[in-house]
Amino acid sequence: MTGSPADPPARSRPRLTVLPLIALIFYDVSGGPFGIEDSVRAGGGALLPVLGFLVLPALWSLPEALVTAELASAFPTNAGYVAWVSAAFGPAAAFLVGFTKWASGTLDNALYPVLFLDYLRSGGGLALAPPLRSLAVLALTAALTYLNYRGLHLVGLSALALTAFSLSPFVALTVLAAPKIRPARWLAIDVGAVNLRGYFNSMFWNLNYWDKASTLAGEVEEPRKTFPKAVFGAVGLVVGAYLIPLLAGTGALPSETAAEWTDGFFSEVGQRIGGPWLRVWIQAAAAMSNMGLFEAEMSSDSFQLLGMAEMGMIPAIFARRSKHGTPTFSILCSATGVVILSFMSFQEIIEFLNFLYGLGMLVVFAAFVKLRVKNPDLPRPYRIPVGTAGAAVMCVPPAVLITTVMCLASARTVIVNAVVVAAGVALYYGVEHAKRRAWVEFLAPVPPPPDSSHGSTTASDAADVEDVRAGLLADEPADEAPPRSHSA
Repeated sequence: MTGSPADPPARSRPRLTVLPLIALIFYDVSGGPFGIEDSVRAGGGALLPVLGFLVLPALWSLPEALVTAELASAFPTNAGYVAWVSAAFGPAAAFLVGFTKWASGTLDNALYPVLFLDYLRSGGGLALAPPLRSLAVLALTAALTYLNYRGLHLVGLSALALTAFSLSPFVALTVLAAPKIRPARWLAIDVGAVNLRGYFNSMFWNLNYWDKASTLAGEVEEPRKTFPKAVFGAVGLVVGAYLIPLLAGTGALPSETAAEWTDGFFSEVGQRIGGPWLRVWIQAAAAMSNMGLFEAEMSSDSFQLLGMAEMGMIPAIFARRSKHGTPTFSILCSATGVVILSFMSFQEIIEFLNFLYGLGMLVVFAAFVKLRVKNPDLPRPYRIPVGTAGAAVMCVPPAVLITTVMCLASARTVIVNAVVVAAGVALYYGVEHAKRRAWVEFLAPVPPPPDSSHGSTTASDAADVEDVRAGLLADEPADEAPPRSHSA
């Protein structure tokens, strides 16, 4: 997996269009109802998860999707949210957000080989001994990493086909479950069995990562028009993909089965409602869904590293593209992290990554509001139809939800995340030292906005944001030129 001597010019690379981008956003966020089963068990029945998937998309998913649509259209580059934070708060904050969100994404990707094997095992299926399970995780990671290396356009088209296949058995499940549904079961709740930490972590994990697709904006055809359309299309698809199978499964099975709802249980639901053929179909769909989830997450994580390298934040080697237009070393870096973290349990991974992701999202929401205040005239091809005060109010519910999830975290999670943040701070200063010493090659950095303590005016702030934006968007012609090296 080595790069070609010269990166493929931007104009020669296939670009993502609306439908493949919808599929990639769908897999960044969801991938189907696989993984929502724990919300039923942790919620003590169907009521809390049903309410959660009705209410939380409006309070959490929609604000995050709206922010992503606005800022991705204003900064259509692979740097994504790193560029937004850099324009608002400077390179140090942007680096830390980029590092923590890349770490949370790598943690998230470590789930999918585990979920794939859980679905094979559920319902009396294939159970592997620990050594074979570890080998299977490695083999899956290697195969999916290679597919990612072969090109984002291929990944996008694959995601489109995988979306249709992954959701197809739930159409059959819903039709077969309809005569057996008892609406009263949707109101069932065993208060004594409610586990708020598990419930909120499950709901939060299943409804986040809308901003991840922003790191693919530099690979999108007409991103200023395409990105908002794809984001809003994905919102409807995600909510339907969660709510309809959840209502079918919990409405058709007795309320007493709530304790059985753990990851992989939808295949058992298929067995009980439709028979062995539906169980096998759901297991096959889960396998394909996990492939799509892995591919979308790795694409976002690796192109984020590429975007950070193009901003001069990390060494230029991470911006190196293969002959397929994919960031070779960024993909390898992300795949290594997945292998290292894949030994952790499902619930451990969810809680750790939710905390990390929440930290980054609080800064992203703050950057969104600050950019509205700092530069209201920044060209935004899509603009949320609210004023600055409305934009700030819109960010309050998701910020409250993030804070709730973080407050429910275990002491171990807080300690682990504190270590990760400290490592990110140390890494930032280490990278800056390497840049000053010219130990490795860096691309020329985008001029950062000045420190606000120096008394810059609103006009100069606006110019600084434009400098960041213009520098990030200047890679089209530069793509065909040799990399710009950083001088100390």
